[in-house]
Amino acid sequence: MKQLLTAMLLVAFTLTGNAQNHKFGKVSKEELEQKQHAIDSTASAAVLYKNENIYFEFADEKGFMQRREVHERIKIYDKEGFDYATEKIFLYRGNGGSIERLSGLKGYTYNLIDGKIQKDKLKKDGIFEEDANEFIEINTITMPNVKEGCIIEFVYNVTSPFLGIDDIVFQYSIPIDKLDLRIASPEYYVYNKKVNPRAFYYPDIKSSTENKSATYKKTVQNNQASRSVKNYSSGSFEYKVNVLTANETDIPSLKGEAYAGNMDNYRAKMSLELSAILNSYGAVEKSFSSNWENVSKSIYDGSDFGNQLNKSNFFKDDIATLMASATDDFQKGFILQSYIKSKVKWNGLYGFRTHKGTRKAYKEGEGNVADINLLLIAMLRSQGVNASPVLVSTKDHGVPLFPTRKGFNYVICMIESQDSYALFDATEMYSMPNVLPQRVLNWQGRVIKDDGTSRWVSLRPTGKAKGSTALNVKINDDFSVNGKVRRNITDHLAMSYRKRNTGISDDEHRKRLEKNNGDIEVTEVEYQNGTNITEPVKLSYNYALNDGIDEIGDNLYFAPMLFMATKECPFKLEERQYPIDFIFPFEDKYMINIMIPEGYQVESLPESGIFEFKDGESKFTYRVKENGNFLQFNIALEINTSFINSADYKVFKEFFEMIVEKQSEQVVLKKV
Repeated sequence: MKQLLTAMLLVAFTLTGNAQNHKFGKVSKEELEQKQHAIDSTASAAVLYKNENIYFEFADEKGFMQRREVHERIKIYDKEGFDYATEKIFLYRGNGGSIERLSGLKGYTYNLIDGKIQKDKLKKDGIFEEDANEFIEINTITMPNVKEGCIIEFVYNVTSPFLGIDDIVFQYSIPIDKLDLRIASPEYYVYNKKVNPRAFYYPDIKSSTENKSATYKKTVQNNQASRSVKNYSSGSFEYKVNVLTANETDIPSLKGEAYAGNMDNYRAKMSLELSAILNSYGAVEKSFSSNWENVSKSIYDGSDFGNQLNKSNFFKDDIATLMASATDDFQKGFILQSYIKSKVKWNGLYGFRTHKGTRKAYKEGEGNVADINLLLIAMLRSQGVNASPVLVSTKDHGVPLFPTRKGFNYVICMIESQDSYALFDATEMYSMPNVLPQRVLNWQGRVIKDDGTSRWVSLRPTGKAKGSTALNVKINDDFSVNGKVRRNITDHLAMSYRKRNTGISDDEHRKRLEKNNGDIEVTEVEYQNGTNITEPVKLSYNYALNDGIDEIGDNLYFAPMLFMATKECPFKLEERQYPIDFIFPFEDKYMINIMIPEGYQVESLPESGIFEFKDGESKFTYRVKENGNFLQFNIALEINTSFINSADYKVFKEFFEMIVEKQSEQVVLKKV
């Protein structure tokens, strides 16, 4: 009976929700009274309604101009949803002064106060403009008087001289109750449509055509005997419009979880690629359709890319001495990468095109990604090394759906020698050959050879990063614990640790080691090889722990990994539509020596065991040994394949839950 009543209430709510007035400004008390989302009770906010209307209008002297009208209404349930009261609108600039313009921006925040709807208007002090770079202006709107339970609503228009249509996003990190989309483009512009194949929500997109007419007025210059006279001619023309529509309801949120990578790779979205421009007779006037081979070659042929690889006179004398001791190509790569790191600072800007050019970046000591990594390739080529650029789409840029220059936003270096290769990125202070920053480790990159040919190359690391920890444990008379930790880490684990901790004070380092580890006090921290990237990171410290032992009667209970144990499984969802991405393979080992306190003996110990996922793709080893007055534990987790498919999620989740459970098993010591 309870289940039937719940279902009836849900249907009633859905019918009521679908009958809501979506007109701007017509927010209802029922919407404001909602305490939680009807379908997703965990949602901190929800899009009650979104309307996006994209179309083209003909303008005299300008031709077709793109218009984008947006109306959005969002319900905020709790403080975690406050972030959705901020909206960013991106406006693009092109060459020759072409620019997108924002107009018609209006917004309100609605609160229910003593049973009455209170409206707070978006004012100028809630609108901020900033230049992200020379091509993008960001308008950020921050809604006023945001409270738990409020509704925010805004509308705006963007007028664009560009034919490119931004990706259409169908799915947020919060649920969407209703979404209406309409895209109408003139028959002269041919767009290829592609919906993200990695998404697990697939919208129903309908296609149709309409007839439309437009008028024009054209200036005609007549030169008469003694003066110039302007005349005007006018007329009209008819054309077809290709229309795409989607009317979706109850779009589920895209829930992030541990080790998911860039969630945008799995978001329901649609890309529209301008493939051709037709003339009035329907013939192709200009074609944009391409493949990755052509895209790569067009990038390489640019003066801000391939041309930069042939410039060497400005650095040749500087690197001559450095190269005298190099014995092979990979060593040359490491030496020159280290030299560039010390010589040219990365300004934080991405891009596969140089911003300053390699010569200017070298002289000024600063540049973007392309300035730095193309400089590295140029130096290597000047030394006879087979070095090539690799185009990359970073993790936050996503995986491109079409072959287009916009699919890439980064470039790194590849050295090929004797049937093997290594990847380099000189922008990252702590990177090594084949140890690239995590922002780059996104599936695959496109390597371009100097003859213009190109191919895909995997960016996923194959070598394992390793961590090794020795933990000594002494149980005191008051049942506090103290001892020493020694830890060595390599490769990507070491790079991540260096980025977080190199350069901070000893006191701050100590506080970070204590954080979230219970009632622990850390002293005598020694941190070695923070900047010496050719050696493993070495860390040691003493600790004192006051809450590691439970005394119950005559027995002592404790988990042998103490504060180093994984407290809970990071994988919470019962089902997961997207894979687990650990980014790189790794191995983490613990060697624990526990001194049995005087007057106690072992009552029981966790059992030794080895647990595997998919024939050793992941492996957990737990070995226990009693050796006189000491207990010795050897515990290791090996993630040999960093990418776990969604089809294997449930099995891997069980495997990881077993690891957490095993780490929580307790040693029991009995008083003699």
